[in-house]
Amino acid sequence: MTVVRSLVLFALAAVAEIGGAWLVWQGVREHRGVWWIGAGVIALGLYGFAATLQPDADFGRILAAYGGVFVAGSLAWGMVMDGFRPDRWDLIGAAVCLVGVLVIMYAPRT
Repeated sequence: MTVVRSLVLFALAAVAEIGGAWLVWQGVREHRGVWWIGAGVIALGLYGFAATLQPDADFGRILAAYGGVFVAGSLAWGMVMDGFRPDRWDLIGAAVCLVGVLVIMYAPRT
């Protein structure tokens, strides 16, 4: 159950951080306005809180593992929200990152 909780929290954190960054991007680069930017800032703040709910107590481990989730999640977000089509190297890189997440977070430790 702890692994499932951790994976759900990683997914929530990814939506908050990637979504928040995307909203800021839309507000600034696509000239959608201050409301988009403000919503993005709030979402980025929620990401910070989501990370604190992880069952593991090591900040460095959580953020290092989240980096891999962020890589894969960013590609997925781009596909859904912007029509981005990753090439095979993008997909291979994301898979390597996700394997890294599994090793960092869930490898047996003494």
